[in-house]
Amino acid sequence: MGYKIAVLGATGAVGREMINVLAEYQIPVDELKLLASARSAGQTVPFAGKEIVVEEAKEDSFEGLDFVLGAVQNPMAVKFAPAIVKSGAVFIDNSSAFRQDPDVPLVVPEINGADAFAHKGIIANPNCSTIITMVAVGALAKLSPIETMVASTYQAVSGAGQGGLEELSRQLDDLHEGRAPEAKTFPAQIAMNVIPYIGSYKGNGYTTEEMKMQNEGRKILHLPDLRVTCTCVRVPVMRSHSISVTLRTKEKISVDQAKAAIAAFPGAALMPADADRDWPTPLDTSGQDTVYVGRIREDLTDEKGLTLWCCGDQVRKGAASNAVQILKLLTE
Repeated sequence: MGYKIAVLGATGAVGREMINVLAEYQIPVDELKLLASARSAGQTVPFAGKEIVVEEAKEDSFEGLDFVLGAVQNPMAVKFAPAIVKSGAVFIDNSSAFRQDPDVPLVVPEINGADAFAHKGIIANPNCSTIITMVAVGALAKLSPIETMVASTYQAVSGAGQGGLEELSRQLDDLHEGRAPEAKTFPAQIAMNVIPYIGSYKGNGYTTEEMKMQNEGRKILHLPDLRVTCTCVRVPVMRSHSISVTLRTKEKISVDQAKAAIAAFPGAALMPADADRDWPTPLDTSGQDTVYVGRIREDLTDEKGLTLWCCGDQVRKGAASNAVQILKLLTE
């Protein structure tokens, strides 16, 4: 049995990756419809040996579909969600528009895949850094509930879309040629620099991006009292996010227990035993879906605490692949 699937936002970085992952995961696709804004209509994208023409997304674009993978910003997701649900398709949405809606499951399949089956037409894909972090700590949460987390993210420029990639490349060229770099996509120069500000400020001094780790983590892990302090940092890396996490669990988990649990957890892996180091880097994890975890050690400030480092491809597992994995879960 094949499925009729649309990708909404098909010409963006995440949309194109969704198309690649559909093929890679061998999802049985009878019909693939590629939708985008009017300015992208008419472009062609390869899939299964054919060139598919991108169509302008309209209210009637979703009739007869089984699934719609969303790779658009909040306004477009909100605009088309009613039409998608009305058509009978399941909307797996990568925007943040519906993540905190109590009627919308927020799903990382390895952790709370069962939640996906309680959908009412919309399933939300979590934030990229949240997904990567949750896969890294998901095994520990099964051993003992996580009470608190302190996280610092080191987020690649591709998290800001194509404009982020182009800005870093352009600024590196400018520096090499002796020109003054200009910042357009980011609030400061990103080349040879780090920027401790992603999103926009909330009233509590944290940014919208930083609060996602707590708000989404609570929903994914089914831990409504989870408390998280997060600092999100943009770094001059092209692809794959890294996160440093210190967490406290209700019951003490030893380093050996943590390593064994993470090594056995779907979607996560310790740095390979034959590697010459116990820590992953963005380059180790780009272009695939496994979240690599390393530097697992006791927290020296809390006897029930552990500290770890993890890396994952935020375009794939942090966005496109997680959405396709949700789709695959529903079809199986």
